Amino acid sequence: WSETLKSNLRRGKKCQYNSAKVRNAMYRPFCRKSLYFDSMLIERRYQQHITFPSLESENENTSICLGGVGHDYFYCLATRHIPELKFSNAANGGTQCFPFYVYDEDGTNRRENITDWALQQFQSAHGSDVTKRDIFHYVYALLHDPTYRTRYAENLKRELPRIPLVGASETFAALAAAGHALIDLHIGYENAPEYPLTEVYEQTATLSDIFHVEKMRLIEDKSAIQINSYLTLRGIPPEAHTYKLGNRSALDWVIDQYRVRGDSDPNRADEPEYIVRLVKRVVTVSVETMRIVSGLPSLSPEETD
Repeated sequence: WSETLKSNLRRGKKCQYNSAKVRNAMYRPFCRKSLYFDSMLIERRYQQHITFPSLESENENTSICLGGVGHDYFYCLATRHIPELKFSNAANGGTQCFPFYVYDEDGTNRRENITDWALQQFQSAHGSDVTKRDIFHYVYALLHDPTYRTRYAENLKRELPRIPLVGASETFAALAAAGHALIDLHIGYENAPEYPLTEVYEQTATLSDIFHVEKMRLIEDKSAIQINSYLTLRGIPPEAHTYKLGNRSALDWVIDQYRVRGDSDPNRADEPEYIVRLVKRVVTVSVETMRIVSGLPSLSPEETD
């Protein structure tokens, strides 16, 4: 209850339910929840009402989210849903978002968020065929590049990222293609192929027992995850644990968020297999992310200046 909400209550100001305000939100990495996106109930919407003003905007817009100034661990993750303040950073600075589009609050007047000046700089360096979408993809790949992250590790803690112009057009094109693949992978994680993990379960268990999650656990060598006392998924490849979002792997985030806490139950009555299938999909996302990142072109110190 914020002071503004209490004031509205004292004044008798009513909030009328509108089903169009029931929106998708990213609470933590790979953890989608429902949100009632109303200005009276959510006092600090920051710029999300012009980034994702409507359900339709979630189908066409993408936002690159990363930690604000003051974080301990740098990471970024693209989303097509409204991110919670601490989606990318639980410390000071919260989450900073860089969308491809911005809109008026009513969802009209869509415009690209990359300036014409920036487009001119990239076209001057890499040719007139470069588009703003190419630049957006290039930025996402660069923010995943190990060389860039290592060289500017301390800067990335104190300030928002600065984006250099790489020298070679071939390098720019390769990074743009990689960034495109990474974005598609990360925003589409719920539709990613399920990694072929081996299911080991009690033969006498019911379907409701097999897929019900209370608290998942990785076994000691991290090659398997215990969904519950009835089901274990084996064959998790080591690469799945090297894709880090902060000090946790993507799989660690899923294990942490999808568990019963008090009255909060992540199990879905209409889709009981959702969490198990999500685990398999996030393993695929993790493995594919590391494959793409390991294939990024090598950047010289001059190219990251």
